[in-house]
Amino acid sequence: MVKINFIDHKGETHTVDAEPGSTVMEAAIRNAVPGILAECGGACACATCHVWVADEWKEKTGDPSPMEEDMLDFAFDVRPASRLSCQIKVSPELEGLTVTVPERQA
Repeated sequence: MVKINFIDHKGETHTVDAEPGSTVMEAAIRNAVPGILAECGGACACATCHVWVADEWKEKTGDPSPMEEDMLDFAFDVRPASRLSCQIKVSPELEGLTVTVPERQA
């Protein structure tokens, strides 16, 4: 299992175990992380799993695909570190990944 840290909009950290091969969104849903709605179930068809990736993790999580960038147009408070958590695959290299959940989702 891979540990992922979700910081909610109140600043509280929720550390969860994620299965390699799953997505960051799936780990959030399985562990009831506040603020991750995932209304489309991970199909990259909404922006309700929007997170901000901590700067030190941006290289390891990569850049959003063009389709993901299009969906981020529907998110609130988009920043350079914005990603859809359904598009970040969990791997051992992401052990300790930290993402912040915006106060408001699309």
